[in-house]
Amino acid sequence: MTIILTTREDINLSSVFRVAWKKDTVQISGKALQRIAECRASFLRLVETDPVPVIYGVTTAMGELASRRLELGERDRHARIKAFAAATSFGEPLPDRVVRAIVLARLANFLEGNAATTPRVALAVAAMLDGGPMPLVPSSGQGGAGEILALYPLFAELSTRFDLEVKERGSLINGSPCAAALVADAALAARRRIRLAEKIFALSIEAFRAPLEHYDPALDALWGDEHEAAALRGLGEFLAGAGTGRRNYQAPVSYRIVPRILGHAHRALASAERAATVSLASVSDNPVYIPPDDGHPLGRCISTGGYHNAMATPALDDLAAIWADICLLCDRHASKLLNGKVSLLPDLLLTGRDWSDSDGHGNVGYVPMAITGYLEQAKLAAQRTFIPGTESAGAGQDDVATTVFLAWTKEARAGRCLDAAMAMLAVIASQALHVTERVAPPALQSFVADVRSIVPPVGDDRVLGPELATLTGWFTRQVFEE
Repeated sequence: MTIILTTREDINLSSVFRVAWKKDTVQISGKALQRIAECRASFLRLVETDPVPVIYGVTTAMGELASRRLELGERDRHARIKAFAAATSFGEPLPDRVVRAIVLARLANFLEGNAATTPRVALAVAAMLDGGPMPLVPSSGQGGAGEILALYPLFAELSTRFDLEVKERGSLINGSPCAAALVADAALAARRRIRLAEKIFALSIEAFRAPLEHYDPALDALWGDEHEAAALRGLGEFLAGAGTGRRNYQAPVSYRIVPRILGHAHRALASAERAATVSLASVSDNPVYIPPDDGHPLGRCISTGGYHNAMATPALDDLAAIWADICLLCDRHASKLLNGKVSLLPDLLLTGRDWSDSDGHGNVGYVPMAITGYLEQAKLAAQRTFIPGTESAGAGQDDVATTVFLAWTKEARAGRCLDAAMAMLAVIASQALHVTERVAPPALQSFVADVRSIVPPVGDDRVLGPELATLTGWFTRQVFEE
């Protein structure tokens, strides 16, 4: 299907999902194209006024040479420079869906004329989403003050097909569409990952026979937090029809605080969604063209720091931190389930073969050791991202680097560690139900069947690593695939 883009508000989480994840195409509406053409015309008249305004990269040179004014004949030559050799970053590329999201976010600068380019450039950017292969954009080595090291290779081929005019090259490579796309991608994945976590912790709660009062809907009014209320609802959906015979005293802390921790996951998600929503529709170009108004009949073109997105990185850091915290809960739940004195489950049937009894149920007891490993990796990835200083190209203007690529990489790593930890907890909870001959609540029965189709209940000892890896991969696909 095709999404029609008319205003910046048309670029949002929903359109990112459709265009980046589902590979729908986009079309710029006639109204938007007319607005782009009108702003281009008024911008050119602005540039031709006397005295000539100071516009970075248009009437002046770039970078350290920003103080040098360009003569009329120099402006066109300056605009046509094919300086995409500056794309020096390399390494593992960003996923295709993220690159598509960046291209979509790039269009926010164009739709209302703020890029001050010709309509042909906007149309060419939109055409990159028509289904062809996307350029490779490295995820590493992104230490620039803005996002040009990523945007150079993304738009290099497009730049070779046109004789770019004044302002057009800068409008392709300046701004923060990468930050908008990265936080949007993380937010879309986080909603699914939280849903998966609610399933797995409900399964663990049932396996442990934790008292259902810990998850009573009445807590919503007592706690008064919308995000914790969402977690209570999610857990309640999966615990509906839970079994009887539960313990009549409180469960360990790691079980009682599940709604609070998952509530914070919902809170971090809300922050990421807001950062994405604002950033996707944000005009972040530098210099940015402000269309004509009563006080400025030709509009204005001003230099700003809009290309430094200060919302995306904290939101990504918060997601990474909550993934690490949920990994810890997975570790504690797994250990408690395996400890028969705490869980009241058959101790040897879960922790390893009873060599005096041929009916032992295998080596599940080693699984928490692997969870601990992933927990520690998640904690390392969840460290706060500070703004890096940089003095690239000597003592130039670019003295502070962007942070979002670092933050997204860490959030993605922590999220995949959580997928692994949740997969292992799911197996232990499944095993607990198996050895006690209980069934999961109705809403979880198909999920348990899926888990057991990949990691069947353990009887005799066997190597579980490959099965756990397959289950982890299946969990990650639940997060990123339709």
